[in-house]
Amino acid sequence: MKKLFNIAVLPGDGIGPEVMLETYKILNVINSKFDHKIHTHEFDIGGIAFDKFGTPLPKKTLDGCIKSDAILFGSVGGKKWTCLSRDKQPERGALLPLRRFFNLFINIRPIKLNNDLKQLSPLRESIIKNGFDILCIRELIGGIYFGLPKGRNSFNKKNISAFDTEIYSTKEIERIAKVAFQLALKRKKQVYSIDKANVLESSSLWREVVTTVSKNFPDVTLHHLYVDNAAMQLIKHPNQFDVILCSNLFGDILSDECAMLTGSIGMLPSASLNKNFFGLFEPAGGSAPDLKGKNLANPIAQILSLALLFEYSLNLKDIAQYIELAVIKTLKKGYRTLDISDGKNYIHTDQMGTKIAKTLSEIITNENYIISKNI
Repeated sequence: MKKLFNIAVLPGDGIGPEVMLETYKILNVINSKFDHKIHTHEFDIGGIAFDKFGTPLPKKTLDGCIKSDAILFGSVGGKKWTCLSRDKQPERGALLPLRRFFNLFINIRPIKLNNDLKQLSPLRESIIKNGFDILCIRELIGGIYFGLPKGRNSFNKKNISAFDTEIYSTKEIERIAKVAFQLALKRKKQVYSIDKANVLESSSLWREVVTTVSKNFPDVTLHHLYVDNAAMQLIKHPNQFDVILCSNLFGDILSDECAMLTGSIGMLPSASLNKNFFGLFEPAGGSAPDLKGKNLANPIAQILSLALLFEYSLNLKDIAQYIELAVIKTLKKGYRTLDISDGKNYIHTDQMGTKIAKTLSEIITNENYIISKNI
């Protein structure tokens, strides 16, 4: 098994560099406890890259990603760069091109709420019951975000119209659906496919193709839900869900709703993968420029994104489980960042990272730990 890995680290803007520092603490523990050696190489991306080089995605950064085994991404964007042309803005000029370049059509967002941590959720205990474990699978490089044509009609200056195109092909739907069903086989064998087939032609095709793909997975039960009903059911009965399969737009919206069910979007990690499981791993919460420099951001989503990197791109699931368990045990001890606290009793970004790293070290040192009984 390969024991030397290179990771391209792209801290980006806003709170990105701050929460990324906490992942280095985790990597230091891993490098000290295992034979696997993880080498990191930092590159600029987003607004900070534009300020330095006049482009949000410099060639040096892209080349560094190409040479890596995986990409650990922070966040990009902020008010400072909203005045730029669209192709120069951090999100459109850096993150979307990276997804396209590496063909990262699979987005995986695990949404878990441990039974012992259900007090973090805004939902009533009677709804949460024993917690939930949802896996949101989002198609990432198709749909309305990338569909053409898009633009504006300004023939009438007093009544400008704008348009975007929601478009999906059979092959695009097939490949993401297969991933969802394959992952469901390792879980509760339930796939909930989300669409709006009653009014959208693209959703009608989505439902037809997903239904066809499901016939190759007879052990998996397929459920179709309209997106508005799905949004309601996630609040009403979240633990009915197993794998949720979504288009780009619907997945973007529902995964953030799922994140808040755990207490904060600062808890939600994300993996964007291609067919070879090379991937870009990032927290779902964004750059949060209002928190920049205040040492208040929650680093857990960034740390759990690192765990996904170990699981999917490096194929080191045991290390991923150690990291996840370290996060859970740290939270069980009562440590909270501002976003998941009562507003009075909380610790800072760097303190949370240190607590999780210390717990991780203790877990790995204790050879008698059985991970499956603690996650």
